[in-house]
Amino acid sequence: MRGEFRVSDNNAVATVQDTESVAALVGEKLTLTAFNGLSGSLGGYAFVKVVVDRENSTIHFLNNARHSFHALYIGEEILGISQERMGARIDEFNQRFYHDADRRFYLGILALHTRREEETGQEWRVFSLETVEVDTMSADMITYFYEFVRAHLDDSLPLLFKPANHLQERAILELSPTALPRILAHELFSSSQFVPLNSGVTTGRLRAFRDEAEYRAATLEWHDIIVMHRVPDDIPRLAGIINAHHTTPLSHTNVLATGWQIPNAIQIGVFDLIERENLNGQWVEYEVDDGNPTVSLRLVDEPASANQRPAWYAQRIVLDEPESENTPIAALTELRHRDHHRYGTKAANLGELHHVLANGSQRLLGFFQVPRPPRENLLPYLGKLLGAPEGADLASASRKLLGERVRVPRGIALPFSVQQRFLESSPRIQQAIGKLKMALELNAREVEPLCVELQQLIRGARMPADLVSEIDDALIAQLAGVRAFVVRSSSNAEDLAGFSAAGIYESINHVTTAEKILASIKEVWASLVSVRSVRLRQQAGISLDECFMGVVIQEQVAADFGGVLVTSNPLNRNDFRNVYVNVSPQVTDVVDGTKQPMQYLYNTVEGGGRTMSLGDAKEDLGERAKEQLQRLAVAGRLLQSHFSPDYTFDSPVDIEWLADEDTIHILQLRPYSV
Repeated sequence: MRGEFRVSDNNAVATVQDTESVAALVGEKLTLTAFNGLSGSLGGYAFVKVVVDRENSTIHFLNNARHSFHALYIGEEILGISQERMGARIDEFNQRFYHDADRRFYLGILALHTRREEETGQEWRVFSLETVEVDTMSADMITYFYEFVRAHLDDSLPLLFKPANHLQERAILELSPTALPRILAHELFSSSQFVPLNSGVTTGRLRAFRDEAEYRAATLEWHDIIVMHRVPDDIPRLAGIINAHHTTPLSHTNVLATGWQIPNAIQIGVFDLIERENLNGQWVEYEVDDGNPTVSLRLVDEPASANQRPAWYAQRIVLDEPESENTPIAALTELRHRDHHRYGTKAANLGELHHVLANGSQRLLGFFQVPRPPRENLLPYLGKLLGAPEGADLASASRKLLGERVRVPRGIALPFSVQQRFLESSPRIQQAIGKLKMALELNAREVEPLCVELQQLIRGARMPADLVSEIDDALIAQLAGVRAFVVRSSSNAEDLAGFSAAGIYESINHVTTAEKILASIKEVWASLVSVRSVRLRQQAGISLDECFMGVVIQEQVAADFGGVLVTSNPLNRNDFRNVYVNVSPQVTDVVDGTKQPMQYLYNTVEGGGRTMSLGDAKEDLGERAKEQLQRLAVAGRLLQSHFSPDYTFDSPVDIEWLADEDTIHILQLRPYSV
């Protein structure tokens, strides 16, 4: 009977070997000190990779800095297979490692979670064990894996099994929590002390607001770093953001922060840190690094140039020259992407979507055709996700998925020329626009009251009779019989790769009468000159002269649930497999945004999903709804390929959607900045 604990000289591998019995090992286990010596860090968690070799009753703890992939380590260190040969046969080996019922190796990740109780100040630590997300372990295999790892860990820290996907969540339901202590991904996520939303470092003045009243009473500058329980959506452009409460990476605020490329994180207990170190109102260096366990706030001297404009004032967004004359109101089905200079980006993208759903696209397979070493491409994976037989035409299969499952609500688009005709019909509006342009050129303090005055004039002005008639004719021709409408913005200064304008312009739902449609159109036009939109465009180098507002009027569709999808993983930008999905189980919650959504990751290569957060929901979605989310994820990846601006097909998109268990309705699609 022999037990050995060995750490090699290069600290690459810690190995516990037991040739006869796991139970025979006494005191020869992975200690916390050894774990820390091997661990890497991601998303604020320290972790090591684990390989259990059932044939030799051996467990290996891998140094992530030396061995970033389980398979390559197994090949080189255990099987004697070169990295080149392993890469050439990676799909074959992955089948053995993650799917074979009698597999030799069990692979996983051991992570250390630390939390400080705010009331007592006490710190607790726990290990979690999870497999790779694509693993299809049965309940018996999970139990064996857990018990083997548990037997080789320091007994002073608890070990919980964390299901890596919905399949494993279902598998462990038959096991008692006593036999398999467990924690779900959304339980860990909701208790995380630190979540890096956008990595980076900046210097600025820290401004901590305990409630919204404090925030509303303050005057903010571009160099401020704002700290709130949940930062509101109407923030101006700032230097950094810290949320002291959990939020979703896909909120308007966090999407804007990503586009602005400013540090952004969730840090529980940050108010206590700020009070303890007297940081409020002080100049600090603020850093978010997903390799660290917390945000970093370090006192610095106030720079002499604090009152100067930041570098991003010079980073102009260049708009295509708009066309604002002699353009007819059109059905969305008549538009293509090239029409964005006449109808706005949102309307043009919806028109392009209509075209893709009706006619397909040669670009749909682009993301899956790109080599991702060691794989030549991901087309075989797409075939499995689509349920297509080997050798099938995947372009046709992709078009079938989109054609059968995805819809764009029908609607019409009002071009920039309609807005211009309305504005030119009122001398008072023209005079107010001239005053606002002058104030912006002089950077005068009168900008804000002039914006408010101009908005009021636009809302109150009478719509010319010829415009009313044209709008009415278009609605009758395209949307006769519709009982409720959605009126959306479609500016040439939104939904751009460098300027998303998420949440800046108005969209009005539940519009039911002709009078309310006209009022809603004017409300959308007025949002182009709101104080916030004018200031944000000014900071991006977009002048008022360059900006025009189109309007989309669509049928309001019925659905069971809805939300936002981005074809990226905001928590791990190197993850090419997963997309992030926000879900509001009640459609009304999608609109008003008052409740925290459910959050999911869905794999668009091997398939499968994970629940990251239940938000304010009481329970998870049912299986049919989750199946629909998997289809949504694949559809999103296909559409990413079509809308990609280049031939890497890597540019993610942001999709607003509604769905029931049969149909997915796409309400808008725009670039997602990373």
